[in-house]
Amino acid sequence: MAMNWNQLLCAERLGKRVAKHEEGRSPFHSDHDKIIFSGAFRRLARKTQVHPLATNDHIHNRMTHSLEVACVGRTLGIRVGQALKDAGDLPDHIWPTDIGDIVQATCLAHDIGNPPFGHTGEDAIRSWFQKDGAVFLEDLSPEERDDIRVFEGNAQGLRVLTTSEYHQYHEGMRLTYATLASSMKYPWCSTATVLNHRPKNNKYGVFQSELGYFHEIAAKTGLIEKGKNWYCRHPLVYLMEAADDFCYGIIDLEDGLEMGILNWNEIYELLRPVIEDSPQLADLERTLKKVNDGRKPALVRGKVIDAFINAGTDAFIKHQDAFLNGSVDGDLISLCDPKVMTAVQAAKDLAKRKIFNHARRVELEIGAYAVIGTLLSTICGAVYASLGDPKQMTYKDNRVMALIGDNNFHPNVSKREKNYKYLALMAVIDFISGMTDNYATNLAKQFNGMGDSRY
Repeated sequence: MAMNWNQLLCAERLGKRVAKHEEGRSPFHSDHDKIIFSGAFRRLARKTQVHPLATNDHIHNRMTHSLEVACVGRTLGIRVGQALKDAGDLPDHIWPTDIGDIVQATCLAHDIGNPPFGHTGEDAIRSWFQKDGAVFLEDLSPEERDDIRVFEGNAQGLRVLTTSEYHQYHEGMRLTYATLASSMKYPWCSTATVLNHRPKNNKYGVFQSELGYFHEIAAKTGLIEKGKNWYCRHPLVYLMEAADDFCYGIIDLEDGLEMGILNWNEIYELLRPVIEDSPQLADLERTLKKVNDGRKPALVRGKVIDAFINAGTDAFIKHQDAFLNGSVDGDLISLCDPKVMTAVQAAKDLAKRKIFNHARRVELEIGAYAVIGTLLSTICGAVYASLGDPKQMTYKDNRVMALIGDNNFHPNVSKREKNYKYLALMAVIDFISGMTDNYATNLAKQFNGMGDSRY
């Protein structure tokens, strides 16, 4: 049975709350605002996009990247929404701007669960728990161990939206079901990742701690069940994912140019085919010859992104039935015009080959493992001590608990709870993954006795 837009665009809020009417903004636009004003989103300003602890202010961080993805996602969503409306496929009460609002909100939130140092931080958390921190996982169920041993920022993102931000442990941000379902890129749990049963088996999007919310979201939006703790993607996920791909396919290269890693000619060579049919191409290229390389990306960017959006809209509408049937295995980019598909992949390949392996980036990545290891070792030790006999806690344990704050922990984390150790570790991960690169680095220095002692 196929999914339907009336249910997929459910405007009720998590916890089965009816969205209140607000003059001037839809429930989905309200979701956008909730995310923008959250502390988790604000901290993205000091989190790695590609280059850890970059000192060049022109280089993207997670916040600027997310804002740019949201701009592209909004336009892509509105154009798809208009095409669906023109075809009579949308419910009467839904407007193209509603689709734009949902995709824009999910784009803002797509990296909100990333730990400090980006994907390197993710791997650092996994590595520590698989080696030095394995002792902390001994009393956990296999499913709970998998969540932590193969920690995933996408699953942490759902946890931020539903658990740890705003109404802590009581539906979190209380977003609409449509926005939450559209934010789940990988709607399956970690055990599937380990057992290699699901698509994109190195990724997952749901921790055991959020399984209840996960099933509630899926039921309210009518996602098709494909297996145990596994649903098909919401169709609008593909738009969010494409907006992200479109942006970092270009923006990573712009950062590479800014840092002197890439030159303009190699960037333009792979982007030019996307706009070669533009009637303004000759005028554009005459203008490009008159400006320095640093100004050239801004002149080309809008035209390339517009071509990407047009291709994404066409591909989505052409394959709408497959999206509603839950039968699309790949991403939207793979269904786009070959020129666009080739350009995006070529951009990714160039970034991987030249930018991701740059010596300065590699040096900082290696240091990130030491930072994350120090934080996890110190904090996990204190938290586990607090779950035992309080009289056995050291002065250091007490000081660590005072620093991180008892309010960061689930109110039911006690020995009365069957999974109390798992919930305690998830609270530690909430605390550390919420840190900025700078705060994590400075706190690790303090823990090692190497920090600045000035107040």
